[in-house]
Amino acid sequence: MKTTRKCRALLSVSMNLLALFFSITAFITTYWCVGTQRVPKPKCTKLRTHNCIDYGVNETDPKVVVYSWETGDDRFLFRQFHTGIWFSCAENIHDEGEKCRSFIDLAPASERGVLWLSVVSEMLYIVLLIVGFSLMCLELVHSSTSNMIDGLKLNAFAAIFTVLSGLLGMVAHMMYTQVFQVTVTLGPADWRPYNWDYGWSFCMAWASFTCCMGASVTTLNSYTKTVIEFRHKRKTFVQSIRKEQAREALGYYRDHSLHSISQTVEVYTQTPYSSGIRTHVPAASLDLSDVSETQGEDQC
Repeated sequence: MKTTRKCRALLSVSMNLLALFFSITAFITTYWCVGTQRVPKPKCTKLRTHNCIDYGVNETDPKVVVYSWETGDDRFLFRQFHTGIWFSCAENIHDEGEKCRSFIDLAPASERGVLWLSVVSEMLYIVLLIVGFSLMCLELVHSSTSNMIDGLKLNAFAAIFTVLSGLLGMVAHMMYTQVFQVTVTLGPADWRPYNWDYGWSFCMAWASFTCCMGASVTTLNSYTKTVIEFRHKRKTFVQSIRKEQAREALGYYRDHSLHSISQTVEVYTQTPYSSGIRTHVPAASLDLSDVSETQGEDQC
């Protein structure tokens, strides 16, 4: 029983640790959503000669009319971008590297409250995961000792905190996804994606939720099985005690009855046949010499 409990506790701790790692990684990274943005091509310069618009004239003369024969998507650049809870980063078309902006500033004013609520929910989700992980570690320590009651209490609290954290994480992920979709439509024009999809941070967030719920189910299963096994063993022990007590009581009454019978032996004496009456005489009050004389007189 202890080995089975310890294996289930180790499985719960491992899944909770994975959920905690995935959630923290998803929270601090900026790859929840990835895609491309369509931005106008910059003007060509001496340092930039490709992916730009070359007018072929001296643009310093204000009297010169400048034309560009590029039409459609040829007038635009498609730069990669990636967005997380905190920041949205995109390629810098004027220089090397990336340019990042606060996603909270990019979100529409009507959605910032929901965004902050999702951020707070994510933080609470991580805190509850840490609490559940700590309780599971304590329960794992108690599973190797004989203090089963304390281990069951820790197991129950760990399951409760893990279930609550999983539900809170699910709500936080859904709220952030909603805010991003609204920002794609109503966000700044220079940021709106041309096409986008969910990134690996998003996948890690939902993997964290999956591991969290798996840990909670395993912990509840461990608690239920331990309680059932404990009750079954207690019932078996009580039944064995009752059988032993019944056996001892039967032996006691049997010995007591035999002892009582051996001490209450009755001696029956018979009166003359003419009278037809038999008298019960206790053995303690009977004199053996009188009995022998009476038997001699009868024989004469």
